[in-house]
Amino acid sequence: MVDPLAEVVTLLQPSARFSKVVAAAGPWHVRRTGVAQPFYCVILDGACTLTVDGQEPTALESGDFALVPAAPAFSMSSTPQAARGPETQRVEIRPGEFRLGQQEGPPDLQSLVGHCAFDSPDAALLVSLLPQLVHVRGQSRLTTLVKLVGEESRAQRPAREVILARLLEVLLIEALRSTAGNTASPGLVRGLADARLAAAIRRMHEEPAQPWTVVRLAREAALSRSAFFERFTRAVGVAPMEYLLAWRMALAKGMLRRKDAGLAEVAERVGYGSASTFSVAFHRHVGVPPSRYAQEAMAPQDPLPA
Repeated sequence: MVDPLAEVVTLLQPSARFSKVVAAAGPWHVRRTGVAQPFYCVILDGACTLTVDGQEPTALESGDFALVPAAPAFSMSSTPQAARGPETQRVEIRPGEFRLGQQEGPPDLQSLVGHCAFDSPDAALLVSLLPQLVHVRGQSRLTTLVKLVGEESRAQRPAREVILARLLEVLLIEALRSTAGNTASPGLVRGLADARLAAAIRRMHEEPAQPWTVVRLAREAALSRSAFFERFTRAVGVAPMEYLLAWRMALAKGMLRRKDAGLAEVAERVGYGSASTFSVAFHRHVGVPPSRYAQEAMAPQDPLPA
């Protein structure tokens, strides 16, 4: 059976950027704005408060895991009250280890925090299908996975990048499926938690080339057309056909980048009767014709600045 969540995470192409150990004591507060990379945190000992802009503060306790796939700004603090104070300067104790707040005495908090990256050109689209904040409590598997990511990111072992990519895929899937439920914010995770909607989502992923309509998808979900449309839109955050179009285009972009097939075959695989119809839809959705997109995807990229 096709697993839509695993497919989305795989398409995201997660990669490790860095991780660090952060200890803190006394009152402290740090804030991040304009964050372009997904942020994760595991609380090894103690407690703190995480606040994503636009959401209520979230209390993090020992063993908790938090993931912010994409957010314009968020803050972490010793308490909600400390978040209203000035930002605290971090002090590097040794490479990869930092201290916040009081520098003397035992820490009140020990955590492993870091950033990963989603290297897919479709990252913005795919991340929009995920919750804004993933908070998992009481999952020792996640703590173990994050520790492994941290250890591997700091080591210079053979096949390091391959191992990190696989660990991050497992970490993201484990974190996302641990939060599935009606309390999750709108997105793919919440949609898959609804058995009726999950049936329709899986069918879209299994056979994207099928001539799906809202009526056909509602039948897969054993719901009336109106009930399915309303339930899907509320849970996933986009209308059913909008989701299907986004998924088809993500698949098409992947095939064009990999040169898996000619234009006509790509069009057929994602549900279009002709290359010309597909080209028009692709141009409207992506902003460039598929032939140009494929050429630009194969062009060498300028090196990143040091």
